[in-house]
Amino acid sequence: MRNKNSKYFIVLALLTALLIVFIVKKRGSRDEFITSEIKASPADIQISVSTTGIVEPQNRLEIKPPINGRIEEILVREGDKVKRGQILAWMSSTERAALLDAARAQNEEKVKYWEDIYRATPLISPIYGEVIVRVVEPGQTLTSSNPVIVLSDRLIVSAQFDETDIGRIQVGQKAFITLDAYPGVKIEGVVDHIAYESELVNNVMIYNVDVLPRQTPDFFRSGMSANVDVVEKSREGVIIIPLAAMYKERNKTFVTVRGKSKNTLEKREIEIGLRDGKHAEIISGLTPDDIVITRGKNYIPRKKKTGTNPFMPSREKRK
Repeated sequence: MRNKNSKYFIVLALLTALLIVFIVKKRGSRDEFITSEIKASPADIQISVSTTGIVEPQNRLEIKPPINGRIEEILVREGDKVKRGQILAWMSSTERAALLDAARAQNEEKVKYWEDIYRATPLISPIYGEVIVRVVEPGQTLTSSNPVIVLSDRLIVSAQFDETDIGRIQVGQKAFITLDAYPGVKIEGVVDHIAYESELVNNVMIYNVDVLPRQTPDFFRSGMSANVDVVEKSREGVIIIPLAAMYKERNKTFVTVRGKSKNTLEKREIEIGLRDGKHAEIISGLTPDDIVITRGKNYIPRKKKTGTNPFMPSREKRK
């Protein structure tokens, strides 16, 4: 008798569990749960074209000696700002260097005599700029083909855009630069120049675009890798909401908002403008006071379906 009662309770428990699972499943399929509410408040939105680039001088100038000889003195070091006409270094010609060496073997008076008679040759900066490379040191001999100092008028980011994106780039557009070495610092810049001739890189036609920082940070160094975002379009102070809060019906876009009563929901048609991949500008259909419901797929209560027996096998739908 006890065995019969035990079997009866086990069967009853299993049937109850199946019934609960069936009810929960039906509720889940009929209604989608709200996960978040967003207030439709004014904000900024922008569409950007992104690429990579390298920090380099816009104009790189190598200072080479006019004669063969020896460097006697260098007056600047890397990072120094220089003016046009400023003396960067002094050097002796091969003949002067030989005469001075011979005089040093005699006495200081002879050295001073030849220094006054045979003047050193100055190396002069032809531009306003910055010293980015100092190649040699005093005492080093070199020819007129060897660079002594490399100058840069200003450091820029040379960014590469392929031909499918170059039509979206214009001189004067705002841009933002982020260096791989300083990922937490965003530097504002501007598109300064777009190359007129393309280059073939990895079977892709690309154009070099100069992006000029509005203020060059002290940590900018030639050769640094950079990420560049050029702002194609932007809107300020407009209503934006996540794309996940929207849904399509018959080529129209809708959202679900809180009704005037706290426990009611309202379906609202909207018109959208700019989209940045995550958010969209709302041109019409929402006000700053509206509360938008979002959950990945929007909360839209579905119509109730007729119940089916959970204990009967389901039939496959014909396609």
